[in-house]
Amino acid sequence: MVLAVDLLNPSAESEKRAHKLKRVVPRPNSYFMDVKCSGCFNITIVFSNSQSVVTCPGCSTVLCQPTGGRARLTEGCSFRKKIN
Repeated sequence: MVLAVDLLNPSAESEKRAHKLKRVVPRPNSYFMDVKCSGCFNITIVFSNSQSVVTCPGCSTVLCQPTGGRARLTEGCSFRKKIN
């Protein structure tokens, strides 16, 4: 009996779509990111699901605002995920 899907080696797409606890190796969906301020180009580390308003330490502009889940970045701010 041969299965149509390999359960031990799932594809990257199916792993990404799966719930965080149903993956072969469980891992969270949240991450830390470097956010660059659009005014002074200062880089700040922000949690993706932050629950408080994050401001730039250099110019005091708002970098992101909390929502129900993910934090919403202010327009003009760029970000990248932290690897480790």
